[in-house]
Amino acid sequence: MAAMATEPHPATDALLERWNALLTRCGARVDPAPYGRELLRRWAEPQRRYHTTDHLLAVLDEVDALAGDADDPDTVRLAAWFHDAVYQPDRSENEERSAQLAIRALGEAGLAQQRIEGTVRLVRLTVSHHPLRGDRDGEVLCDADLAVLGRPPQQYAAYAAAIRAEYAFVPEEVFRRERARILRQLLALPALYRTAAAHRRHDGQARANLAAELAELAEPTGPA
Repeated sequence: MAAMATEPHPATDALLERWNALLTRCGARVDPAPYGRELLRRWAEPQRRYHTTDHLLAVLDEVDALAGDADDPDTVRLAAWFHDAVYQPDRSENEERSAQLAIRALGEAGLAQQRIEGTVRLVRLTVSHHPLRGDRDGEVLCDADLAVLGRPPQQYAAYAAAIRAEYAFVPEEVFRRERARILRQLLALPALYRTAAAHRRHDGQARANLAAELAELAEPTGPA
């Protein structure tokens, strides 16, 4: 029996419309739809559990909410589309490969070189999520990408479980150690969010969520 085709994400058509409008505003000289469909295909790849179409949609919506804090909101939106477009959990160069995809796709679409360079810079910034002071576009993208940390506890728990599922190939002890290291680094930051709006909406809940997960990771797992 042939395998059943995966149902498209409910927001696929709406996302493609948003992509087409974005590329048109940014000066595309070709039909943007094939590029959008290819990006959406990538975001729906089966190895993804958290870095999925839902994540893309959430980041785009958060960028829209923070657009007033950006110098160039459409470049931030382009970066959101590409920031995890290449994603293999067992590889460490996903952001750079995503940046290279943006260079190729946006170049083929005919966007201005300055726009492409701005998009690629922002995609690469998601490696560290540490924009320089005054980098308003970087602040908006990083805040949008990290907004999940400040969701209500049930939503945060679903996010944490999805991250674990993406890294199912990592032994439990190793995952707990490395995940705890990342959480401690985040909690040590003087500010998880750089824009005033994101800080106001998300910072307190994010710190509570991170602390709760860190405490859970410290609990003994029992015999193997």
